[in-house]
Amino acid sequence: MAAFWIILTAILVSSACAILGCFLILRRMALVGDAISHAVLPGIAIAFLWSGSRDSLWMLLGATVFGLLTVFFIQTLQAGGLSSDASIGIVFTALFAVGVILISLNAQHIDLDLDCVLFGEIAYVQWDTLTLWGMDVGPRAVWMLGITLLIILVVVGLFYKQFKLCAFDPALAAACGIPVVLFHYALMGLVSMTSVASFESVGSILVVGMLIVPAAAAYLLTDQLGRMILYAVLIGVASSVGGYLMAYAMDASIAGCMVAVAGILFVLALLLSPKHGIVLRYVRRKYVAR
Repeated sequence: MAAFWIILTAILVSSACAILGCFLILRRMALVGDAISHAVLPGIAIAFLWSGSRDSLWMLLGATVFGLLTVFFIQTLQAGGLSSDASIGIVFTALFAVGVILISLNAQHIDLDLDCVLFGEIAYVQWDTLTLWGMDVGPRAVWMLGITLLIILVVVGLFYKQFKLCAFDPALAAACGIPVVLFHYALMGLVSMTSVASFESVGSILVVGMLIVPAAAAYLLTDQLGRMILYAVLIGVASSVGGYLMAYAMDASIAGCMVAVAGILFVLALLLSPKHGIVLRYVRRKYVAR
């Protein structure tokens, strides 16, 4: 039963991250996902200090606010003339440092483990259960991630055309009357929610792998956004299942093995992609040379 909850949690994490990761990859904003996943730490600490509990709703709200602030600060620095990578590096390291300071200063009052936030431990999800009306309804992480994934599916499903046009051609989207800035911040808000919802199961650092690697692998396999999202989700699911089996066989970190399997799948896509694959391009060059 423990294996079922672990794999289900990983599938929910990878699916949510894969969907959002596709839009981040297309908008050349993959590192923004990394920045947000680190910069929401002060939001989590402040939410705990404000509410006095680790209630998931307060954590989500605090993380989402700081995720949006991260994007705002990055864009402000870019408008001031700094390059994109420099802006991202400055903002996320500064905010992450603020979060570490808040936790260290209030360590006796905050029940937050930095190792848990950074690396996570998905093997423990079955022990932290949610009780409703006196009944145990399963792991809290499954409910959190399930609701987060449902929100992502609803928002992306309702505004799929708008997100798609904003990803491929923001200028055309603005000319068509689509509020590009609004959809930009909506996407960043969803990334923030997903990051904090994944903390206790995957961790801040490893969720970046699920945001980027499955989507990057899917990007090599197709030129259609719908298929890219589907492939990214399938790669994320395969990484979750394969990573758990690898971790079980090697007695290693489960979350680490999941991202490692995602990396292996990315390398296979890079080598064997029907259009962009290194092997196919080599074979074509050899054929033309003859």
